[in-house]
Amino acid sequence: MKKTLLAFGLAATLLGPVAAEAFTTPNGAKVNSIDDLIFEVIPKTSGSYDEFWCGAAEYARRVKGAGWRDLIYVVRGRGTSVTTGRRSAVQFTLSPEEVGVAPPPQGWLALGVKPGDRMSVQQARRYCDRSPVRSN
Repeated sequence: MKKTLLAFGLAATLLGPVAAEAFTTPNGAKVNSIDDLIFEVIPKTSGSYDEFWCGAAEYARRVKGAGWRDLIYVVRGRGTSVTTGRRSAVQFTLSPEEVGVAPPPQGWLALGVKPGDRMSVQQARRYCDRSPVRSN
């Protein structure tokens, strides 16, 4: 009994900080910090462009304290989550220089989920307001 309680206490201690850092958007996407500079958005399903950018904007604003004009950059496009193992996640940063992300050469502003693509927090937040079109 004592060993079980000790194991449970140790597990709770180890999982406590991770659980505290988890963030969930109103549409159910999880956003987890990878380190101080990089975070990843993990949608409930395979994920849409809107879900990734909405999740990045919500996390940047609410957790990181980013301003509306701050830019969010894609560090790694769609791939397996390093924090959960789910098949679909995109990694973002607010500090591209510090993580070695450069904008793609295609123009001054790219709107996608490829490394270097970026948009302002305000622009990305607009993807949260889109509601899916459903037919009855």
